[in-house]
Amino acid sequence: MKNMLNSKRIHFNWLFLSFWLFAMVILGFILLPLLEMLFEQPIDLVLKAAQMPDVTHSIFLSLEASFITAIIAAIFGTPLSYILARSQFPYKSLVEAIVNLPLAVPHTVAGIALLFVFGRTGPIGRITQNFGISFWGTIFGIIVGMLFVSLPYMVNSARLGFESVDIRIEKAARTLGASNSQVFFYISLPLAFRYILSGIVLTYARSIAEFGAVIILAYHPETAPVKIYELFLTGGLKQSSAAALLLLLVTISTFILFRYLTNFNKSRS
Repeated sequence: MKNMLNSKRIHFNWLFLSFWLFAMVILGFILLPLLEMLFEQPIDLVLKAAQMPDVTHSIFLSLEASFITAIIAAIFGTPLSYILARSQFPYKSLVEAIVNLPLAVPHTVAGIALLFVFGRTGPIGRITQNFGISFWGTIFGIIVGMLFVSLPYMVNSARLGFESVDIRIEKAARTLGASNSQVFFYISLPLAFRYILSGIVLTYARSIAEFGAVIILAYHPETAPVKIYELFLTGGLKQSSAAALLLLLVTISTFILFRYLTNFNKSRS
């Protein structure tokens, strides 16, 4: 019996080791290009890029638009997440497919499709222009482009949170006289909050990286990815890589901060 357990342990260790080898390939694939850009880029060029008003403005615009996008996604995506987690209705699988559709649509295609709705001649674009709101070449268009491609991250993360809440707790609260809204705001939402916060972080991170939909719908004002692309076309790899590294440092810093807040909330709960 002891020999059998030892052989199983050895077999498991070999399996675990082989999985780690595959994992290291994936981790290296992610980290190697970023580290290579970090160590090969002269610091003076990065500092020079940080002093360029158009570069810094594009980075701050990306941060602002991404943050607003994440908040909008949380406000409108959380109710849908709760419906998908707690309700059974006809064509539910179709609704789930629609939620995840932006993940399958090429982002340049998404930008063109959004133009048909939010452009100057689109049904929503024509209406909003009467109130002085235009999506073409404004921060509103940037937010719309970011929101379209990042919504699935918010909805799916929040849905996992609501599904993790024991439904018996909600039923017990209702039997004690709590209304549906009280159950949601005082039980379901707090218990699923760390998943919702994680969805906000993922939405923010995906939004700040968006390029295809934004450049089609709102080329100007330029977000950081659009500005880096323009620098690559006009100044080549040397100039664009300095701005790219500056954006990378800013985005990683904010992402780490938001992830820390998410994990801090998780440890407290």
